[in-house]
Amino acid sequence: MMTKISYSGYRFPPEIIQQAIWLYVRFTLSFRDVEDLLAERGILVSYETVRRWVNHFGPMIAVDPRRRRSKPHTIWHLDEVYLKIDARLVYLWRAVDAEGEVLDVLVQTRRNKRAALKLMRKLLKKYGFVPDKLITDDLSSYGAAASDLGIAKRHERGRWRNNRAENSHQPTRRRERKMRSKAWDPRKDFSQRMQPHITPSTSNVISRQQEHTEPSGRRPCGRGVKSSPRRDCCSGFRRCCARFSIT
Repeated sequence: MMTKISYSGYRFPPEIIQQAIWLYVRFTLSFRDVEDLLAERGILVSYETVRRWVNHFGPMIAVDPRRRRSKPHTIWHLDEVYLKIDARLVYLWRAVDAEGEVLDVLVQTRRNKRAALKLMRKLLKKYGFVPDKLITDDLSSYGAAASDLGIAKRHERGRWRNNRAENSHQPTRRRERKMRSKAWDPRKDFSQRMQPHITPSTSNVISRQQEHTEPSGRRPCGRGVKSSPRRDCCSGFRRCCARFSIT
């Protein structure tokens, strides 16, 4: 039976909240991308609101599919990958079965026997049975943890045999690259906003002014050539300094 989620106290209806969460989780999108997609459909909501929806309702929505999930395959693949969270290097430990279903994930600051043992114990406690095969890479921490649990005979290691778990990291890597490309630099944004906006009319004026200049870059002589406002300002400032004897 699906647990009923209460959306009371929220301005938007449950359908919009669920759609925003689905867009963020299903596709490699950032919160700002979800904000833009909803804005195209006439729904004005900030990316910060989308982030709060995902953090609050996301785990609640994921409970029901996990309960209805059938018993996992008896062959498990374990692997780890490093990530940066808040400028800190951490390791994301992941376990998938032979069909590619994610069994569990665990974030640890270490890549040692203790972290591998914690992941294995969590899996055994969660699913209540020992897998027929436990396939990992050549990291020695897996072998030491399997020996402590008494399942060393079911442990198999191989560099290319663990591609199932390696492929499971790809969505996480794509989202990480997406978030890095969307990183906002206030200095870059400020410089872009302060650049002069050149319209077609002003660009034509600039091109006509460039046609009157000589190829050598020297100032043309003759009448009718006006000096730039900056040069007039500098000459006026020099005359003012000479008048009041300012050096």
